[in-house]
Amino acid sequence: MIQQDRVQRLNDNDLRKGRFVLYWMQASQRAEWNHALEFAIERANEMGQALVCLFGITDTYPEANLRHYAFMLEGLRETQVSLRNRGIQLVVRHQSPEDSAADMAKDASLLVTDCGYTRIQRMWRDHVAKRATCSVVQVETDVVVPIGVVSSKEEYAAATIRPKIHRHLDRFLVPLRERRLKKDSLGLRLGGLDLSDVNGVLAGLNIDRSVSRQGFYIGGTSRAKAWLDDFIAVKLRD
Repeated sequence: MIQQDRVQRLNDNDLRKGRFVLYWMQASQRAEWNHALEFAIERANEMGQALVCLFGITDTYPEANLRHYAFMLEGLRETQVSLRNRGIQLVVRHQSPEDSAADMAKDASLLVTDCGYTRIQRMWRDHVAKRATCSVVQVETDVVVPIGVVSSKEEYAAATIRPKIHRHLDRFLVPLRERRLKKDSLGLRLGGLDLSDVNGVLAGLNIDRSVSRQGFYIGGTSRAKAWLDDFIAVKLRD
């Protein structure tokens, strides 16, 4: 179920006839439990079009270094494979995220994106919403209850916001069904980086390398699930 409270239009443009529906996957870098992805699949199926996912890599993300980029790319590598198995092409561009999204939106019937709350994420989405000639829709999928539903003001303590969140849990804490994409995008020639070689991609980035890469924590949904399973097993033994 995708609650309407998760969905927000970012501009007033109408749907149009483009080559595909575009999901700009920037904050929610996963192929599972992703409301924005499932919403985009629904829209693509309704329009009889393929769905393309996009991720833009900037060299200048604030305070990010080699360790951060390596972990992120390891996760994106797994996501790229998972999406391919669902008939969805994930295009990864070495280009500022807002510029890559605005460029690909030129060929899109609709642009769907996920929600980010940091200043730079809000700036990116505002930039794309203004430049895109198609409709831009944002879908919140990184929190259980959307912030706009919980409170309209700044909350200063967990004691004030916690009961407001709990009030909506029954409505939002529900399973998310994976949709089947009717028309795949695997045959579209859209370029992008091949993440099967993470070392090669990292070598091509002009990033801060002062913090070295480590090999203990590896990025990716499967690794996160394994860590969670281990944590739960330890707690059950205790």
